[in-house]
Amino acid sequence: MPGQRQLLFGMYMDAIRMDDVIERCHTALATRRPLLLGVLNAAKVVELRKNALLRQSLMECDLLVADGQSIVWASKLLRRPLPERVAGIDIFNRLLLLAHREGRSVAFLGARPEVLEEMQHVLAKRFPGLKIAYSHHGYYEAAEAGQIAAGIKESGADMLFLGMTSPKKEIFLASYGSSLNVPVLHGVGGSFDIMAGLTRRAPIAWQKCGMEWAYRLLQEPRRLWWRYLRTNTSFVQLTAHEMLHPDRPYTCGADRNVTPGNSMPLDAQLRSIADD
Repeated sequence: MPGQRQLLFGMYMDAIRMDDVIERCHTALATRRPLLLGVLNAAKVVELRKNALLRQSLMECDLLVADGQSIVWASKLLRRPLPERVAGIDIFNRLLLLAHREGRSVAFLGARPEVLEEMQHVLAKRFPGLKIAYSHHGYYEAAEAGQIAAGIKESGADMLFLGMTSPKKEIFLASYGSSLNVPVLHGVGGSFDIMAGLTRRAPIAWQKCGMEWAYRLLQEPRRLWWRYLRTNTSFVQLTAHEMLHPDRPYTCGADRNVTPGNSMPLDAQLRSIADD
């Protein structure tokens, strides 16, 4: 049933379908109460065990859903089932459609300037009249972040999509997310590149078979082969471990802006990592 949560790999995940996610976003738009969307895939499951910053950023999400088919399969194997895969890029598409139909405004932050420009050109054709309240590329200096946040807030955007990788996305949200006055916030990773036509998404048949990673590997074998071999092997091992010794839920200190064992504010921790 919608609203049920399942404990998987130490994280509480929302056992809901795509339509439920969009309905929650619709409620956030109507009430102007912020809703931060998070997605979990096999790579993040592996990474979050050693990355306290990633764990905290996922625990901060109001909704955490399965971005990867492997997570859904594992949930069923572990008898803590999630109903379906809810991919981040599919949420992105559905929310753009919602914005177009209801005249809601959107803001984009991320990607290279030319990719961002091309994506907006593509979206203008797909969704004529789409209200783009604000956009900025993701290759900005740390000193510019405050000005960018102010611009997003002043734009009055109803939805913010962040096409940036970690930890830059987490830095921005930890520093400014609560002050933006944007009802729906969604980190979409590399989706801007896909929307712009720079990279291709796997065909539906590959997606349903949980082989979207393999399609990406075929496009960039030299860059991705070792990453996927390591990640997929580790995920299988972690799933086997979860069957025998389920992880207890991850927790953080009373101050949700501080990771366990570290008194430094989350945005400062993230910034220090980005500067390394």
